[in-house]
Amino acid sequence: MSSLSTVVAQQSSNITHYMFMNMAFNPAVAGSSEGINVTGLYRQQWIGFKDDRGGNTAPQTMFLTIDSPIKFLHGGISGTVINDKLGPFNNTQVTLGYAYRTDVGPGEFSGGLQVNFQNSVLNVDKLEPLITITDLGKNDFIVDGSLGLFYKVPDKYYLGLSCDNVLQTRMKTLKVSDKRVYDLTGGYYWVIPGYPAYELQPSAFITTDLAAFSFSVSAILQYNKKFWGGLAYRYQDAASVLVGFNIKAFKIGLAYDASVSKMTRYADGTAEVMLNYCFKIETEKFRKSYKNTRFL
Repeated sequence: MSSLSTVVAQQSSNITHYMFMNMAFNPAVAGSSEGINVTGLYRQQWIGFKDDRGGNTAPQTMFLTIDSPIKFLHGGISGTVINDKLGPFNNTQVTLGYAYRTDVGPGEFSGGLQVNFQNSVLNVDKLEPLITITDLGKNDFIVDGSLGLFYKVPDKYYLGLSCDNVLQTRMKTLKVSDKRVYDLTGGYYWVIPGYPAYELQPSAFITTDLAAFSFSVSAILQYNKKFWGGLAYRYQDAASVLVGFNIKAFKIGLAYDASVSKMTRYADGTAEVMLNYCFKIETEKFRKSYKNTRFL
């Protein structure tokens, strides 16, 4: 039997649909769409993974993000709810953010910030009697923040850089240490010459706390802006298949990760479901001049 007095938790979640979930990682993305954008995602990692007592300890992650452009604020606002179940930990985070947007060259540049409120609960029953909890509470609440930069040329490419846990707030009760996490992402849209109905969308995502890193690449082929399918690979972790379709403003995506690590001995893979809907905002264009034939 061993004792536990300090805990270091997983910093961020691996998401296969990262190319559709930039809002979840970068506050500068707020307001980049043409309306109120709502996205939900559920990820069941390592299906079938259990602890020594037969309990289900496979990580589960749920995201709900909403953002919208706000004209008089010269940018957009956002809100996110994240629930992460990681072994004995159940973390719930709520974020509120703002992004300033301006035209730069052929695209749009934005800088964003958000405030993160996180509540963490430790289920000690999943640790004892294997590990004795010493000087640890069962829950804690912290406030931290995130910063981000984002540049997008519509229908061409995008680049994003963000930093999470900027303040590196440490939980006093659970004694969980949070490090700054840096995310770099980018994607490109390429219409295949001679086949305008087909568009190839390669993308990449890197996340690191400067001690460890995760690197993902993907390629999605979209047909007629309605259906898509693709492949992805996360370095030393998983190979993935993605499929999805669009119905007007509604988007549905499915993904399955096959582990390429030693986890293949203990679990069957990872499943992910993504839903998105964009409520278009109709804005009246500014009228520069007005003429009436009655007053010529």
